Amino acid sequence: MTKHRVRTVERYTRRTRWYHAAVYITVLALLGTGWWLLTGREGEPSPAARLTGAADVTLHTYAGWVLTGLTAVAITLGARAARTFVVESVRVDKGDLRWFIRWPVAVVTGRFSHHRGHFDPGQRVANLVLVTLLAALVASGVGLTMVVGGPGFVWLQRVHRWATYLITPVLAGHILIAAGLLPGYRGVARAMHLGGRLRVDTARRVWPGWLDRRLAEDDKQPARAEGDSPD
Repeated sequence: MTKHRVRTVERYTRRTRWYHAAVYITVLALLGTGWWLLTGREGEPSPAARLTGAADVTLHTYAGWVLTGLTAVAITLGARAARTFVVESVRVDKGDLRWFIRWPVAVVTGRFSHHRGHFDPGQRVANLVLVTLLAALVASGVGLTMVVGGPGFVWLQRVHRWATYLITPVLAGHILIAAGLLPGYRGVARAMHLGGRLRVDTARRVWPGWLDRRLAEDDKQPARAEGDSPD
């Protein structure tokens, strides 16, 4: 019996996928330790603190510096990719409003309105919100390590706390969608995980404009069938 072969396409490069993994692991560590401290449990070691032998404040600080370093990498070594990310996130196309109107039903049916962007209109908004809040967290976090007491410290602490409050539900929504837990987004997790190869029919459903451009670019290197060697 001939094995059914499913066409796939690579949406993100391996380097991008590893960078994304480093960022979300670091952010999850920050949120985990941050919420532990925000809820007044500083004197009670978290599971992570017991596992590592380091205090939660220390873990939170280390994770913050790692995120700062990753941000610096994106701005310097990844400047070209960062520029593309920003350009694609701020783009506005005709038909975006129609996409938003149809989105509540499409998350169940998978019948999203057509769009031409690398990111869908909802992703673009989420990207801008996430980047803004992460920047606020990083900037206020660095500031808190440099300012000792006074009104400046109080102000930075307030910014840090509110950025945490706001980014938590946004990240939860991002994870819900990116993991493919909603019917309309089923299969999208492969874009960033499990080899990074996305089924063409999934890409057509969620990112139709991007897929058309990608397949046009890959005419000499057709999308590989699932199960073929990645290299």
